[in-house]
Amino acid sequence: MCGIVAYLGDKEAQPLLISGLRLLEYRGYDSSGIAILGPQNNLKIVKRKGKIRDLEKYIGDRHFPGHLGISHTRWATHGVPSDINSHPHTDQSGKLALVHNGVIENYATLKERLTKQGHKFKSQTDTEVLAHWIGHIYEQTDPNDPDRLEKAIKKALIEVTGTFGLAVIHADHPNCLIGARRGSPLILGISEEGHFLASDVPAIAAHVQKVVYLNDDDIVRIQDHQFHISSLTRGESKFEISQVEITDAEASKGNFPHYMLKEIFEQPQAIMNAFRGRLHHEAATPKLGGLNLTPQEMRSVRRILFLACGSARHAAMVGESLLETIAHIPAEVDFSSEFRYRNTPLDENTLCFVISQSGETIDSLNAMREAQRKGFRVLGICNRVGSTIARESNGGVYMHSGPEMAVAATKSFTAQVMITLLLAIIFGRMRHISATQGQEMLEAIEKVPQQIAKILEKSEEIKDIAKRYLKSKSMLFLGRQALYPVALEGALKMKEITYIPCEGLPCAELKHGFIALVDKKTPSIILAPTDSLYEKNISSIQEIKARQGPVIAITTEGNKSIRSLVDDVITIPQAPEYITPMLAVVPLQLFAYHTAILTNCDPDKPRNLAKSVTVE
Repeated sequence: MCGIVAYLGDKEAQPLLISGLRLLEYRGYDSSGIAILGPQNNLKIVKRKGKIRDLEKYIGDRHFPGHLGISHTRWATHGVPSDINSHPHTDQSGKLALVHNGVIENYATLKERLTKQGHKFKSQTDTEVLAHWIGHIYEQTDPNDPDRLEKAIKKALIEVTGTFGLAVIHADHPNCLIGARRGSPLILGISEEGHFLASDVPAIAAHVQKVVYLNDDDIVRIQDHQFHISSLTRGESKFEISQVEITDAEASKGNFPHYMLKEIFEQPQAIMNAFRGRLHHEAATPKLGGLNLTPQEMRSVRRILFLACGSARHAAMVGESLLETIAHIPAEVDFSSEFRYRNTPLDENTLCFVISQSGETIDSLNAMREAQRKGFRVLGICNRVGSTIARESNGGVYMHSGPEMAVAATKSFTAQVMITLLLAIIFGRMRHISATQGQEMLEAIEKVPQQIAKILEKSEEIKDIAKRYLKSKSMLFLGRQALYPVALEGALKMKEITYIPCEGLPCAELKHGFIALVDKKTPSIILAPTDSLYEKNISSIQEIKARQGPVIAITTEGNKSIRSLVDDVITIPQAPEYITPMLAVVPLQLFAYHTAILTNCDPDKPRNLAKSVTVE
């Protein structure tokens, strides 16, 4: 979950590292630091608790010359956020420095061995132990061997248990940068003026034309404007060089004050990208070639299992409802983090989907590998081309949403819902949906970007509503059927960026305990479009109002009758029920965003959270 940027080339390293960290801060902002190897092989390390701006303020006008450096922004695992626990860490000699994303599970055993040999540790981190361990092996390696550093790192990592994406430099090797990965993402960036290592492409997109997504157990040595990739376990490693698809403009905020708001407003385009080129009107069905399934294989599917975490899991829950309603296929959603450790019964006709925006979510990656180990086909729904899940899955669908930099997912959620809808229609057309029905559904899909754009015009109106509930100590979000996971998503957005305790629940469950939370100070946000369950939702509203609870209703345009029953109304365009989840979530995203801004919370950097969960 931490962020790494490293560089070796013709340019000065310091400004490249700092700018890269700014673009990676969504991966962690407990602390940050840089290490640069300068003239006379002098290793200069500066690190600071807090956000990147705290590091920049501490550095001030100081310039650290050097063309080789590593940097890190931290999300704390071992050891509280502090200057001393910040990365980079050094070995016992002080000549080796490294930055690390991941968890070293056997660090206590290694630390005990090193302590007996006289090693002294300054921090509470597993990463410092790793630095000392590599340094210890380095001291035992032939000093005349030109590959001494790489061989020492390989030998050291073979005895390491856990996950790592790391970058290492050494004062005795001023023209060498080494990276390695297992479980945590690491990318090699290639340019004519130097090479980079980074946890994510946006950090280096402005400086490189090509990238290599390293595989698990890969180790890369950058030296003399060249690179060499091998494996800790397999000798030589197979890799592909890919073109960078992210532009500098896509990775910036543009004219928006925050990434989150920018990404909320990018949803019309993100939705369009999710279905662009995939709607075949002549056949009245979507087509997703990346599924790698024949029509016969698709017809044999009797059950679908979604594996996901967080917002992706909520999108999967919408997909569950859509698949059962449209395609009449039993579907189920499981926590990726639980699936791996539970003996879940799966029959041979089960098709698995793993959903992850980053394609690097460690729980989802491990769940996918567990299902594959049991012989099941697992397809991925990812945003990042070249990500581990995209490479290791048995096929899948790219979202094509562009980079999502804010920690709180917005455009990725709606894009994931759109893709599950495409899947539901594909399976439905193969079973019982007529061509006429299929064509109507495709036409409804094509209207979604314009409908979301219309909702976005209500941003200031939603801001005014948010102002009236700033003193709320808790909130309830309610919905039914496919809108229940949208309620969960709305509650999650509010919790993530405002820290207000929220509950998402099905309306019908209100009487089964949750109604005890209703009072004058607890607003209920209820998703009540004029659909088949509208009257049921009205009953829930009346139950809340009977107990003096304030109600904000998300309903369909033209519904005037509801205004006399609730305190505030936000409308969304009229649409089929299978489209409504993508529309209904947008007001909830804006409501959470404006509440965060009005309460002086930073929506891009919520406390304790990082964008991509790459450690268990």
